[in-house]
Amino acid sequence: ITFGSIFLGNVPVHAEVHRCAGQIHGYKGCVRDFQVNNKELFIIDEALGGRNVENCNVPICDYNPCRNGGTCTSDAENWFCECPKLYSGKLCQFMACDENPCGNGATCFPKSKQDAVCLCPYGRSGILCKDAINISQPSFSGTDVFGYTSFLAYSTIPDITFYYEFRLKFQLVNHRSALQDNLIFFTGQKGHGLNGDDFLVLGLRNGRVVYSYNLGSGTASIISKPLDLTLRIHVIYLGRSLQKGWLKVDDQKNKTVTSPGGLVGLNVFSQFYLGGYREYTPELLPRGSRFKNSFQGCVFDVQVRTDKNQEFKTPGTPEGHPSAGRSVGQCKDSPCSLIKCRNGGKCIESGSTVYCDCLTGWKGAFCTETISICDPEHDPPHLCKQGGTCVPLPNGYTCHCPLGRAGNYCEQG
Repeated sequence: ITFGSIFLGNVPVHAEVHRCAGQIHGYKGCVRDFQVNNKELFIIDEALGGRNVENCNVPICDYNPCRNGGTCTSDAENWFCECPKLYSGKLCQFMACDENPCGNGATCFPKSKQDAVCLCPYGRSGILCKDAINISQPSFSGTDVFGYTSFLAYSTIPDITFYYEFRLKFQLVNHRSALQDNLIFFTGQKGHGLNGDDFLVLGLRNGRVVYSYNLGSGTASIISKPLDLTLRIHVIYLGRSLQKGWLKVDDQKNKTVTSPGGLVGLNVFSQFYLGGYREYTPELLPRGSRFKNSFQGCVFDVQVRTDKNQEFKTPGTPEGHPSAGRSVGQCKDSPCSLIKCRNGGKCIESGSTVYCDCLTGWKGAFCTETISICDPEHDPPHLCKQGGTCVPLPNGYTCHCPLGRAGNYCEQG
C-alpha cells in the first residue's frame, strides 16, 4: 500500500532499494494501526494505491482498537467504534480538551465533544482564563456542575504541633446549601496516629460552625450554636494548646474541649486548604474531617499564630500568597459582568470560572454557532449506522456509507 512516498508492506519493483542481504521480501501478516509523527493514517481510506492486499482474517475487534471506553462492532468486511459521550474519531481518540484551549494552567473540562470549559487557577478569570484578577477577599463557589470545588492552597503552616490560634471572617452566599455540610479550611493527612489520623478542620453543618482536630488518639469536636443569619459577616476565633481546644463564634460564649487519649501533638505536613480541597473527594480525607461540599461565600482576614507571644500572620510563603487555587473570584465581583452570551445563552459563574450555558440548537464559547443535525450534540442524534458519515442537507441529512454497507442509514450489509 502506498501513502505518497511511504510504502507499507513492500516496495514497488521500480523503486531503488539498497539490497544489503539479498532478496527483499514483503511483509506477511496484518497491520492494524498506522501512525506517522503522531498522525493516524487510515490504511484503506487514505491509501493512494496498492496490490495484493485483502482483509485480515482476524476480526479487528479482537484487538480492542476503540479507546476511552468505545465499543467495537464488526462484520466480515468492516468495523467501527461506538464512542461514549464527549469522545469522537474513528478510534474514539479525540475529545474537546485534547488540544487544550485553556491558558495559565487552567483545568480543562469537556462540556461537549467540541466545547470545553476552563476552570481558572488562582488569579485568573475569563472564558479561557487569560484575564488577570486581583484577589484580596476570595470568593468560593462550592462544588460546580462538573464535580470540582473552588479552593486555595497555602504552604504548610510551621510549628503548629503543640499550639495554634486562628482568626478569620466569612460571609455566606444567600442560599441554604451554604450552611448544610461545607468545608471552611483543612490540613492533615491519613496514616498517622494510634486511633485515627492527625488533622485540623473547620466547617459548617446544619447552620452551625464545627471545629474538629485529632492528635492521633481520637477526634475532639466543638459545635457552635446556630449562626445568627441577620449578621452580614461572621467572626471565628479558635485555638488549641496541647490537648485543650477552644472555639468562639460571633458573640456566642467561648466553648472548650479536651481531646481523648494521651497524645498532645498535631503532626500534619500537608498544605493548608481554604474553601475546598484540590481533589475534593470526602473519602480521601481522614475520618472525622469530612464535609460533603466546599465553602460557598467569601472568606477573608485569615490569620494564624503558633505562639502566644507572636503576632498573627496570614498563611502562605511569602505571607498571604497561595501556592495554588481553582475557581476563586474576588468577593462582590461578578465575572459574568464581562461576558455576554448570545442567542439566549445563560452565563454561569463559579468563582473566577465563567462559561455560557447555551440553549438547544446553539454551541460555542458564546453560543454563537448553530448545531447541525449531524453534530454529536444534536438531539435527537442522526441515525447513520455502521460507521456511516452524516452529511447535512437543506431539508435533513443523508448517510454516506463505507464500503460494504448500504441502505438509507447504512444498516444493510
